[in-house]
Amino acid sequence: MMIRWTEAGEERSAPWRSALGAPPPKRVVIADDRMKADVAYRLACEGTALLWRGDFQNARQLLQAMGRRCKPADPGATFYQYRQAQGQRARTLGMLLIPYDEGHLISLARAPDVRQACEEVYGPAAGPVVGQLRELLGLIGAHEWRKKGVEVPALDARIHPHYGVFSPIRGEYVDLVAQAPLADKRLAFDLGTGTGVLAAVLAKRGVERVVATDLDPRAVACARDNLARLDLADRVEVVAADLFPPGRAPLVVCNPPWLPAKPSSLLDQAVYDPGGRMLQGFLDGLADHLEPGGEGWLVLSDLAEHLGLRSRADLMAAFDAAGLRVTDRLDTRPRHRRASDDTDPLSAARAAEVTSLWRLAVG
Repeated sequence: MMIRWTEAGEERSAPWRSALGAPPPKRVVIADDRMKADVAYRLACEGTALLWRGDFQNARQLLQAMGRRCKPADPGATFYQYRQAQGQRARTLGMLLIPYDEGHLISLARAPDVRQACEEVYGPAAGPVVGQLRELLGLIGAHEWRKKGVEVPALDARIHPHYGVFSPIRGEYVDLVAQAPLADKRLAFDLGTGTGVLAAVLAKRGVERVVATDLDPRAVACARDNLARLDLADRVEVVAADLFPPGRAPLVVCNPPWLPAKPSSLLDQAVYDPGGRMLQGFLDGLADHLEPGGEGWLVLSDLAEHLGLRSRADLMAAFDAAGLRVTDRLDTRPRHRRASDDTDPLSAARAAEVTSLWRLAVG
């Protein structure tokens, strides 16, 4: 896709870059250090993008100022009002654009060297392009996470998330998998592996062979990288698949997105699952992929229940319809910062949240 604008009286164009799949804006004006935040915010809200020609660090400050002008969801807002406010904020802040020269270079004053961060996400350097500053800052942050990694106490090691792959910063669900009774250690399937963290935990607990699957190529590459770093690549096979690999296993683990709603970005796909497709697919296919006497571990937050998106009765009915019964349930409370943030519009639901590992058997 191309983005087009007028500059110095000439019609210009460049390829549009967006890892998140955002469409190129239809109206573009040139902006620089003289642009006031109120004007930038008004133009962005009206759907006019700002192609930046000034100092890079000033562009960052302008983006922050625009963010402060975005109206948050009101306290006590419904989930859908909260998502609407989030979406409007993302569209508004996505209107501040950065030009790239050939080779992932940014020829703006005080611009950082972003070549490696861009290559990790966009691939080999190409010619001049235009993209969102907001996305670029996300790439830079993700690159730092990828370098430093995230400490996972259950592994006594670090997991290195790639851009677009959900980071295991919520350690409570990892701890559940690390603590659940593990009777058969011959083979396990880990569905929707993401960074590979749960597959690694299973291998560290002594499972002789783990087959980890994911549909997202970024996640497949990320999981393989992490398992190689942990020296577990010989015991954990990572394959591109939609849920189940071929065959049966005595243990099948799945940590699906917790909220049955439409994602709006790559990272959202780890949290939002339209219609609960992955959850339902796991339940419907579990009986056909468990060995006799085996069990499935469903790791799931009840946040959707507190938000009115799914009831506990709905979940239990889904178990029954799939021919599954609950043999045990391990619960834990979230420890992340937002669980106690009174300013979060969804604070009441987050404060009541419980994450569970459901142990499921056939029949």
